Amino acid sequence: AGGRTFDIIELSKISYPAGLQFWLFLAFFAAFAVKMPMFPIHTWLPDAHTEAPTAGSVLLAGILLKMGAYGFLRISFPMFPHAVQTFFIPLLILSVTAIIYGAYVTLMQNDLKRLIAYSSVSHMGFITLGIFTLNQSGIEGGILQMINHGVITGALFLCVGMIYERTHSRMIKDYGGLFKTVPVFTVFFAIFTLAAIGFPGMNAFVGEFLIISGAFKANMVIAAFSILGVILGAIYMVWLYYRVALNEINSATKSRLFDLDLREIATLVPLVVLVFLIGVQPNILLSYMHVSVEHLLEQVHTTVVSDTNPLYDSAIGIAQYIRELFVWI
Repeated sequence: AGGRTFDIIELSKISYPAGLQFWLFLAFFAAFAVKMPMFPIHTWLPDAHTEAPTAGSVLLAGILLKMGAYGFLRISFPMFPHAVQTFFIPLLILSVTAIIYGAYVTLMQNDLKRLIAYSSVSHMGFITLGIFTLNQSGIEGGILQMINHGVITGALFLCVGMIYERTHSRMIKDYGGLFKTVPVFTVFFAIFTLAAIGFPGMNAFVGEFLIISGAFKANMVIAAFSILGVILGAIYMVWLYYRVALNEINSATKSRLFDLDLREIATLVPLVVLVFLIGVQPNILLSYMHVSVEHLLEQVHTTVVSDTNPLYDSAIGIAQYIRELFVWI
């Protein structure tokens, strides 16, 4: 007692002066923001993904990018609650800027890996938007979206890696008409593309719905702008799929293509299962978050948003309806 410690639980029990919280929060924010990455310190991410092998990109997208968001929830929220309440509106603005900017830049990419990397900037903006709403719907949606992003983006990088092994090109212009030449691959790619859009019945839908519902409770103007990011996200993913799978066939690439083998299919199938399982039964994850998020919000000294939030119930209700529809089919 009274000694030096790195124990987070013990450190979170200390009531730091408001001024000290201010500077400590900014210091930790600098570290976590780079790790995620948040706009405008995101420029390392596209280059990192471009230079990394497929396994490195999957690990980076699936796990490492989430460490920054985890740091906010695990360290910044319980230790610096006053600073969190002070900065949450600027951070919401920064998040929605990342969503729109990331989506806009993604639209202009010609390299498959760089396109997915820039889309991650937009998706991580949604995660921080949810976290800094400081209400239960937003935070639970942000945590769920951390998992969803890892599954979907990891799967997209695997798909890019598999097709790159055949063509040795990541340029979108070198593809086209893949649905006719590698139909199994394009079916998997279509599933993960729709999941990235947030298609109902797939995992990202519930996460984005909860984040936006939480954002509307925090600030309606910011929430309205975040919807633009959803629209742009649908545009760039559909545009990507059209150019890769449905456009005119590139004859030079066609000669080097062959469809997925059993090993590659076995790699992607578990991710497809997760996409649909979380999409139709999100409570398998959300049920474990309720108590922890309520406790976290108590530490931040904000009003806990009940699970009776109509928008929260709507998201879960839609997922349950889709699940029942699948069972009926």
